[in-house]
Amino acid sequence: MRLLKQKISRKKFLHILRSVVAGGGVLGVSGFILRKNYVQQQTMRGDVGFGSNHDAMGGDDTFVSPYKLVFSFSVPDRIEAFELAGENLIAATSNNIFIYDRMGSMLNNFSVRSNLRDITTDREHIYLLFSTHIEVYSHEGEWLREWKAYDEASDFCSFTVAHQDLFVTDAAKKNISKFTTEGDFVRFIDSPNKFVIPSYTFGITYAEGILYCSNSGRHQVEKYSLEGEYLGAFGKAGGAAGTFCGCCNPVHLTNTSSGDIVTSEKGTPRISCYSAEGEFRSMLLDNKTLGGGYAAYDVKIHHDRLFVAGENLISIFQYDSMLAPKSACSGCVAGCPLRNT
Repeated sequence: MRLLKQKISRKKFLHILRSVVAGGGVLGVSGFILRKNYVQQQTMRGDVGFGSNHDAMGGDDTFVSPYKLVFSFSVPDRIEAFELAGENLIAATSNNIFIYDRMGSMLNNFSVRSNLRDITTDREHIYLLFSTHIEVYSHEGEWLREWKAYDEASDFCSFTVAHQDLFVTDAAKKNISKFTTEGDFVRFIDSPNKFVIPSYTFGITYAEGILYCSNSGRHQVEKYSLEGEYLGAFGKAGGAAGTFCGCCNPVHLTNTSSGDIVTSEKGTPRISCYSAEGEFRSMLLDNKTLGGGYAAYDVKIHHDRLFVAGENLISIFQYDSMLAPKSACSGCVAGCPLRNT
């Protein structure tokens, strides 16, 4: 178990950042070091601040998850990014990509550069996101191509694939870059509310023709068309279920096959489900069910199974019809792809 270290304040972090910028000429290396130190501090201590309450700090002892842990396995190092690719699971560590089947047997692995931020896939490709560039591999691990960010000052955070396009969130420029999957830059997407990204929590997902991204400093999820048209937002600050606590949540976004949006939060980790319109449905996994800690767990979904990555562990949760009647999911709509009705 890691020893808890003193948490760096945001004021101190920004002071250090200003000093680095003033020095000039070292933004690439120094930016990476600052991000690594900041993320490590947030991981070890969390970030429960504005909007937190007793429930956010300690959890709700009455919560019953409709999901039961059925299987888990470890990977060789801390998971930096995670993706579900057909019948396979892809986990990225500091310098390696590991591909597993759903029973945890390793099928392939290959080395990559460090400072990986995110992974996404389509049927033919694995896309790897780094701070200022994107690399493309085959599912067999063959390097195919790469391209750089449109702006050298970019600091990429997360991305998603939608048809023949990639949409990349940028924590430094506070916008979304749209590229073709061949690497051609198309446009920037800016929020009419202004993206507020206090830390590296700028998740994005694509579902049913709509882009969903976190405006984490505003405790909201925003919606856009594939052409960049703003379609609205949902979410508010708070500690209760159905709200987003701390300085900057949600961290990760994914979606069900029917277009519902699933969020993952840090501070007191929890995974929750919302309709495409932003109506809160229920919390699916709480801090205790997930295994505790402070960092957000990355989650992917297939039918009635949740695939969850945290630290160096991948866990599979499945809907349990015996637990469900005691949970918030008991009142949810019929035909939900998250349960085996």
